[in-house]
Amino acid sequence: MKVKPTKQKSYPILLRLYVAGQTPKSMTAFANLKNICEEHLAGRYQIEVVDLLKNPTLARGDQILAIPTLVRKLPEPVRKIIGDLSNTERVLIGLDLLPRK
Repeated sequence: MKVKPTKQKSYPILLRLYVAGQTPKSMTAFANLKNICEEHLAGRYQIEVVDLLKNPTLARGDQILAIPTLVRKLPEPVRKIIGDLSNTERVLIGLDLLPRK
């Protein structure tokens, strides 16, 4: 399903994806995120992947309780989405790129 964001925002979007190693769910989340960003944010985003197996203390700062978790750091307010990001419409709503229904 093709989903078109209704608002075009020009600021850069900083996304942080928390994963635990290269599990299938983590890899799926990253691939889905990359596809969503390429299709809907066209160069207006930055993705930072944080592997909690290598840096477990980084989870505390964003209060990560489940993985994979996507955190939109900028623009504020901070938003979090848990899961493999396979539902494009839900991710776009969570990132505040589509209006809530």
